[in-house]
Amino acid sequence: MRSAAYRNVAAEGGRLTGTHWHIAWANGLGWGFDGMDGAIFALVAPLVMQEFAVGLPEYRSGVQIAMLVGIVGLYLWPWLADRYGRRTLLAINIAMFSLMMPLVALAPTWGFFVAAYAMCRFALNGEWAIGSMLVAETWPARLRGRIVCADRAAWGVGAALAGTITAVVVGAWGWRAAFVLPAAVALLAIYVRLLCPESPYWVRTMDRKRRIRAQLAGGGRLNADDTAWIGKAEKVGIRQLFLPDMLRNTSLATFVATTNLIAFSTVGLWMPLFLKEAHGWSTAEYSSFYIAWGLIGVVGIAGAGWIIDVFGRRLGFLLMLLEGALFITLWIYTDSRPLLWTYGLLWSIGFLGVWGPATTYTTEIYPTRIRGVGNGFSWAVAFFIGYVLWPFVAVWLRESTGSFAAAFLMIPVFMLLQGAVIWFCSPENAGKELDGIHV
Repeated sequence: MRSAAYRNVAAEGGRLTGTHWHIAWANGLGWGFDGMDGAIFALVAPLVMQEFAVGLPEYRSGVQIAMLVGIVGLYLWPWLADRYGRRTLLAINIAMFSLMMPLVALAPTWGFFVAAYAMCRFALNGEWAIGSMLVAETWPARLRGRIVCADRAAWGVGAALAGTITAVVVGAWGWRAAFVLPAAVALLAIYVRLLCPESPYWVRTMDRKRRIRAQLAGGGRLNADDTAWIGKAEKVGIRQLFLPDMLRNTSLATFVATTNLIAFSTVGLWMPLFLKEAHGWSTAEYSSFYIAWGLIGVVGIAGAGWIIDVFGRRLGFLLMLLEGALFITLWIYTDSRPLLWTYGLLWSIGFLGVWGPATTYTTEIYPTRIRGVGNGFSWAVAFFIGYVLWPFVAVWLRESTGSFAAAFLMIPVFMLLQGAVIWFCSPENAGKELDGIHV
């Protein structure tokens, strides 16, 4: 409480301060670099495959290895954040990501490239999970959906910048130069450490644990609430996810994360190749498309944030999913260049827009004592299915049919399935304090 920044976010009444905006900017910049990194990797894929003389199966295997390492980070960093706090872990993994990016650019072999990129994903996957928790645990409940979605929308800005980098920088200096610029994100670690306070929810949770342990050590008796709470809180985090009061929420959060990742991995990994193979697009053309696609997606994510705060989480999910499913289906079946652009930009609104509600959903559905473990578990399972197992299916469909069109047609199926589950099975958490959802 000696920290003015901490007092700003711990104060009652929901008054916004400069500290809230520092936290939002830190997380938004992290999302932006995540979008930049992932999009650059997808956009330079044909050039990387050519330089290292690897085919599609070898490339797929390299991606899967990197994603497996990234999955470890996706679980490990939030788990550590539950034990040691959000702020410090956020600063450490941002710095680690920044230091690894130049090594990707200097990779002399395909194996070195995969290893260096795997370590980048190991750090970066933890950054957005911890950052989203810090935002959700510091901003007022009435604005939680909007600010988490606004930060998530920065991913689209990063993806658009990646398109610019690929079109301009790669054309002049080669694909390696594209991986050098994001290293500047190291400065963000200093920003986080100096200006962003610790989460008051996490601090209160640690205080409660210490108070109860001290009371028990002194032979004191606990009231019913503390007895029930410490009985759960002292269990291993992963076990708490499957206790009777959490099993439904764990299942729902993991389902949302998994269906999102299956859809996104198909687009993120294979859209440039799909546009090149099926429609003859050049690197410059699909890079330009990525710029516009990412920027239009920003509108979708930001709009979804407003909808889920004003009209509820379930309606926000449903609108984004239905819009995206409709226009991606039309996009897959057209051969017209103008319509590829038109439908492509339209489906980015719902397809990327739903990531705002999804990120908010998995952050707020878990109690503070296991928010990191829960987030890490749900997204780790999702990444394993979406980026390790699903590429086998996508590549098999491409090899069987001669095109990625069949794999892309699976996306609207998963989007509609997610919409049905959210609408009929999910709780409505709009406007609720985090401790009002779970303790």
